[in-house]
Amino acid sequence: MRLLLVEDDPLLGDGIAEGLTDAGFVVDWLKDGESARLALMTEHSFDGVVLDIGLPRLDGLQLLAWIRRERGHLPVLLLTARDSIEDRIKGLDAGADDYLIKPFALGELCARVRALVRRGKGKHDGELCWQDLVLDPAHQSVQQAGQTLNLTAMEYRLLHLLMANHPHYLSRPQLEEKLYGWQQDIESNTLDVHLSHLRKKLNHVVIRNARNLGWRLEEKE
Repeated sequence: MRLLLVEDDPLLGDGIAEGLTDAGFVVDWLKDGESARLALMTEHSFDGVVLDIGLPRLDGLQLLAWIRRERGHLPVLLLTARDSIEDRIKGLDAGADDYLIKPFALGELCARVRALVRRGKGKHDGELCWQDLVLDPAHQSVQQAGQTLNLTAMEYRLLHLLMANHPHYLSRPQLEEKLYGWQQDIESNTLDVHLSHLRKKLNHVVIRNARNLGWRLEEKE
């Protein structure tokens, strides 16, 4: 899941970005509301937004109003130090899906974001199942036939995408868009290396590549 984090505090933003990344999200971090608005105008692959209210150039509530006009139901979680009932009501009435008051626990933030993105995709159960694979986003774990698979963080994210989108193919640009943030440099064969390693760990499950279509999960013939 790819998130846009909009937070102008360098120390807090760095901690949130690191925590969300450790929880399995791909995070792009911007520090003002106008930059975030421009990013959302041109980039449509975000699964959700973590948005501070007090931002330079364009404040969080103004950006939220724009998101609701232009990006519909994109999940948005507001972050704020304002803890009055009136402020919370104002944020929710402006279109926020959830609201978290600073300071907060990173674990709670990650759980709330996972829940928002699930609801945004119309999914009520966090687990993904395909054949004998069971992927649990809450614990970032995968089991096959009851046995836990030892996957790297990138292998887990890649399998998550393939399972969530099955039976559709995912092209190289689609996978790279979801797996890597703006700040990450991608070598030409990086995705192929991760796919190769993941294939070796999935036993009878096949990651099939179709020319001009991309990759998807299939059963061995």
